[in-house]
Amino acid sequence: MMIKPGSALLLLTALMLLLSSAVKSQNKSGRQVISINTDWQFKKDANRRDAALTELKWKKVSVPHTWNDQDIQAGKGFYAGDAIYQKELTAAADWKGKRVFIRFEGVGSVARLYVNDRYIGEHKGSYSAFAFDISYALKYGEKNKIEVKVNNEEREDVIPINNRLFPIYGGIYRPVSLIITNKLNIAVTDFAAPGVYISQQDVSAKSAEVKIKVKLENKSEAAAPVTLSTSIYDATGKLVKQAEEKLLVSRQGEQIFHQQLNLLSPHLWNGIKDPYLYKTVVRISNENGLIDEVTQSLGLRKFEMKPGKGFYLNDEPYRLLGVCRHQDKQDEGNALSNAQHLADLEDIKEMGTTSIRFAHYQQSEYLYSKCDSMGFVIWAEIPFVNAVSTKEAGNAKSQLRELIRQNYNHPSIYVWGLHNEVYGKTPDDYTAVLTRDLDDISKTEDPDRYTVSVSGYGEMDRPTNLNADIQGMNRYYGWYEGRIGDLEQWVSGLEQKFPDYRMVLSEYGTEANIAQQEELSRDTGNPSGQVWPEAYQQKFHEIQWGIIEKHPYIAASYVWNMFDFAVPPANGGSVPARNMKGLVTFDRKVKKDAFYWYKANWNPEPMVYIAGRRFNKRTNGNTTVTVYSNTGTPTLLVNGKKISGVKTGNTKVHYIFENVKLQKGKNQVEALAGKTASELKDHVEWTLTTTATGK
Repeated sequence: MMIKPGSALLLLTALMLLLSSAVKSQNKSGRQVISINTDWQFKKDANRRDAALTELKWKKVSVPHTWNDQDIQAGKGFYAGDAIYQKELTAAADWKGKRVFIRFEGVGSVARLYVNDRYIGEHKGSYSAFAFDISYALKYGEKNKIEVKVNNEEREDVIPINNRLFPIYGGIYRPVSLIITNKLNIAVTDFAAPGVYISQQDVSAKSAEVKIKVKLENKSEAAAPVTLSTSIYDATGKLVKQAEEKLLVSRQGEQIFHQQLNLLSPHLWNGIKDPYLYKTVVRISNENGLIDEVTQSLGLRKFEMKPGKGFYLNDEPYRLLGVCRHQDKQDEGNALSNAQHLADLEDIKEMGTTSIRFAHYQQSEYLYSKCDSMGFVIWAEIPFVNAVSTKEAGNAKSQLRELIRQNYNHPSIYVWGLHNEVYGKTPDDYTAVLTRDLDDISKTEDPDRYTVSVSGYGEMDRPTNLNADIQGMNRYYGWYEGRIGDLEQWVSGLEQKFPDYRMVLSEYGTEANIAQQEELSRDTGNPSGQVWPEAYQQKFHEIQWGIIEKHPYIAASYVWNMFDFAVPPANGGSVPARNMKGLVTFDRKVKKDAFYWYKANWNPEPMVYIAGRRFNKRTNGNTTVTVYSNTGTPTLLVNGKKISGVKTGNTKVHYIFENVKLQKGKNQVEALAGKTASELKDHVEWTLTTTATGK
């Protein structure tokens, strides 16, 4: 049959109209994101004998919520088992014909979702987000029952497989939301990732190549012609670059499309100094308007870790002054608000920190976003830690994919952590092979970032840990082994024997109970004891940072830990279920002396600080006073009298006054520093009750 040219044009026009008609009704608005964090009902499983009777009845809660906010830190055992959350949800009538997803940012640890008593799906793992399409289970214009059955017991097939290093809190402890889209949408169920992946190559002050990968799904009745556009806006909201193309999106399978944009003279993301962010908006639309859009931050930067030389940001040396962070808090567990996460980051920033290791699991999405805007260079990892069951491989691989896809676009992340303190004896054993597989997944998902594996031994050539780009080592000289100063011999040996390896000191630290005070007399710690004086932690960090600072071979170092945190089996320092290696107490109320040691060394803001301030009832009339000053030699006054004979300590901010005489009763101790010798002041009061000789 012959078709005339004019008829062919009419036929083509009719066909295009037909293809687009399937999505006409859905284009009036784009995506809706609705928080559903309130009005949940919660109870523990009535079939569990160890559940408190008061919690076998339904009670109203809001998310974030954990049922372990109190019992884990009490040291009397804690409830690990089943619990149920329910919520009544009214599905708007105009949602019919759209796609409705429910997205959980974190549920500990295994969650099973039911909608109107219909099983929807299961997610294993406490720390990553997950999303389900519930469009077909909802009753529109009516009330619906959302039910989440949760379990936080230890499992050999879900990492972490035990509670030995940190607790597996139970509950819906991060936000929950509904996402309503048109039938043609940017993917939501791609491991709960944003569906938009931004990569960057050849980044310099001259130009940057930005590549966009977009995953689309079309659940309408036919293939749909759309326009895909990517717009990049600067920090003022000005459009600086745009790419646009017309596509035909099949309704068969997930469709992947790419766009590339070149930015000239880009404003680079430069860490704490200048964490500049662009905004990237990816839209799909047709002649009827917007169909869907996703907005992501964009920080243009170049990371490089040079063996033996350290870390480089945008081709300039950049010292990674780091801390590790656990996400729990006293009386809150892990169910923290965004304001509490931000408060933690503000404490970390105050200290002058430039890098954070988020140990040992994926943490809050809000937290990663704030690291982007605050300029922290961060390490993100999965909870494959401290023990191996040989049944966790599938879950470890799944959690790594979730971690990478959900956080792919954060410019602050420089490395993916594969494991912490899991071991194998040969290159072909289970742990080594699984680490190799995890490294391969990371390289496949994200070839532009490093991988790291962490050993609790100081040996560079352990086969399991050589299956990643960077070797992380946890060293606790002066606590679990040897003396504090042994760190020097260890790092010097590695420099000589393995000069071409990338190495980071992934953990170092020691416990400190601020209620336990004494003079600086100890040379080694006692991890199994009940006395963990704050002064020993002070001495430990003074010596060890003094060593680390002199060795750029250690490309990054991370204090363990920024905050005290819960550890169920712990029983030391006279406080049960607590790791007190933090520089800040578990309730975040007290910054320990070691916090100010690092602040003096890392934060250029002028300061002076007298250590030992909580040791305010003294028995030694002849004492040593330690002062931290980053503005030159301080003046020390005791009861108004100037003390002479100051000497420097382990770094240029460390000042020591020996043989300082205290009088019986109250003593006023004051340190002055700054350009005018009194610009900065710190003051403590110590009471001498008796002298060392009893007089």
